[in-house]
Amino acid sequence: MTRRALWTLPPLLLVAGFFVYPLTLTALQSGGAWTRVATSPEFGRTVLRTLEIAVCATIGCLLLGTFFALVLTYAPFPGARAVARLIDTVLAFPSYLIALAFTVLYGSAGVVDGLGIATLDFIYTPAGLVFAEITFYTPFVMRPLLAAFGQVPPAQLEVAASLGARPWRVVRQVLLPEALPALAAGGGLTLLLTLNEFGLVLFIGAKDVTTLPMLVYTKGLVTFDQAGAAVAAVAQVALSLTVYSLYRRVAR
Repeated sequence: MTRRALWTLPPLLLVAGFFVYPLTLTALQSGGAWTRVATSPEFGRTVLRTLEIAVCATIGCLLLGTFFALVLTYAPFPGARAVARLIDTVLAFPSYLIALAFTVLYGSAGVVDGLGIATLDFIYTPAGLVFAEITFYTPFVMRPLLAAFGQVPPAQLEVAASLGARPWRVVRQVLLPEALPALAAGGGLTLLLTLNEFGLVLFIGAKDVTTLPMLVYTKGLVTFDQAGAAVAAVAQVALSLTVYSLYRRVAR
């Protein structure tokens, strides 16, 4: 028992040094700003906006990721392998590159506007931000789904089809239950990442869109309200831990 306790001591010290200690300092720095910040209308709107964008983006990623994973696995086409490798490449991109690409294509002085086809301002709205996050985070759902679909025995699908099940019924009653753990893992990861997304929000600069990471940035580096930034940071950590705890409970 003592040897086990000694083995667990180093990781506990690392967690305490790199997570608990900075978080404690941040909470202490917030001081008496909790009442001022947490009861302000801005803070409430920011929390709701953060949850709204994260949930909408996660739902979109789940729908698109499931569809594309099904197509790549069970409806192969020329170049499908190259597309799958491209998905792996996108996973390594920083998020601000997607924001920069969207601004160049759909911004007020972008390619589409320069061609004179139409003037698209949706990229500067909450819907545009959700669209950008769906574009960037869909591969995070597709990759575990591709792995899960690849492990489903083809004979299982053939038996279901031979019994008269139509393709949609096979997907709904055979494939999706088999891939449910991968779907939950991809959705949970995407929800956590979108809750804490900062680069896309900052680079796109959507109007009237302030998320908790942006609130930390604004209060800490723009208005120099360090106590208010600490309150927003602690709230962000608490929200992320709450979502992670719910995901673990559902997964269990």
